[in-house]
Amino acid sequence: MRIKNVSLALAGTAVMTTLAVTPASAATTNLPSPSITGVLAVQKQAMANGAPGALTRIDFGASSYRVASGKADTAAGTAMDADRRFRVGSVSKSFTTVVLMQLVAEGRVDLDAPANDYLPKPLPDDRITVRHLLSHRSGLWDFTNDMFYHTVPGFEAVRNKVFSFQELIDLSTAHQPTVVPGAAYSYSNTNFVVLGQLIEHITGVPMATHYEQRIFQPLGLRNTSYVHPRTTITGSYARGYLRDDDTTLPLVDSTEQTVSWAQSAGAVISNSADLNRFFAAVVSGKLVPQQQLQEMLSMVPVNADGTQFYGLGLRGRALSCGVKVYGHTGTMQGYYTYAFTSADGKRSMTSMANTSNNGTVNAVLAGTLEAAFCGVDPTKNTKVARSGGEAFTEDIAPNVVRD
Repeated sequence: MRIKNVSLALAGTAVMTTLAVTPASAATTNLPSPSITGVLAVQKQAMANGAPGALTRIDFGASSYRVASGKADTAAGTAMDADRRFRVGSVSKSFTTVVLMQLVAEGRVDLDAPANDYLPKPLPDDRITVRHLLSHRSGLWDFTNDMFYHTVPGFEAVRNKVFSFQELIDLSTAHQPTVVPGAAYSYSNTNFVVLGQLIEHITGVPMATHYEQRIFQPLGLRNTSYVHPRTTITGSYARGYLRDDDTTLPLVDSTEQTVSWAQSAGAVISNSADLNRFFAAVVSGKLVPQQQLQEMLSMVPVNADGTQFYGLGLRGRALSCGVKVYGHTGTMQGYYTYAFTSADGKRSMTSMANTSNNGTVNAVLAGTLEAAFCGVDPTKNTKVARSGGEAFTEDIAPNVVRD
């Protein structure tokens, strides 16, 4: 295998692209070759809209494309690189789903049983099933709507706080439900907080141990961890920068926090290589049996044009070239993440921009999916670029309209 390193200059920022080249006969999918110029263009656009830096890693077969732009640490002037760790936000929901589905396979949980059968304190509505929680169809109010209504003050109020699962659930159930259980998709972080409590209650084992023993160790994810409620990220990592609602104010370094407000809904730390390996393993059936995998992949559309889908703890995206990819998005204060894989698990891509509360950056970053799986430069196709965004732009407080 021949390694070619290309050093480029982009908008005054050093960019390193590392391409591992393999013979054409070693191709593992029929997908077009990734567009590295497309990835770079998306990263440039993300930085132009306020992200200090961005990274992307694309893995297929023995080949790996690693692209990074901008800064991992603005104060120190440290350049971004594609191997840095970061807070993955709601990508954590897929990790929690794998643990839950393994328990289903073990006969310890029934997807269609009332969630209250497995909880220490019942939810207000006994009609809410485990499946409703996994598919965001429970109707439980998302407590982050209140918690982060004002983005930076809300974050600072909980940055170092430690919550119990029940405290967070109580914040949700103080509100009326958003939909009748099972009636409609309504994204809520509360669902996966409830699932974390459910898992710990029926097993007597902490989520950290489940993640480690069921996922991290078997897959050799050496850069992935769940350290709640510790506030630091170890090793080589990218710092996160949160934008204030008043966009004239400077970005807030949001790297250190307990993430106790999210826990099993969003507190995993990882890097691009590990996330690529994880999602490839999920769709390949290496983590859950085929029956449970098919449940996870049974998806319904969640946006108007039918290009975005949600199953059980997994998102699906239909791209412009006809390819459907599976994975999850993530928003954590200071970080946006897209981590997806092809249906056969043979091509995987993770992208991260180290900012948040900036819907434009989040929508732009989605363009790396088009570059990675369709081989196009999405910044040259305004239709593709616009369709890349979510119906909502945040996994944190997705339904809030701020004054």
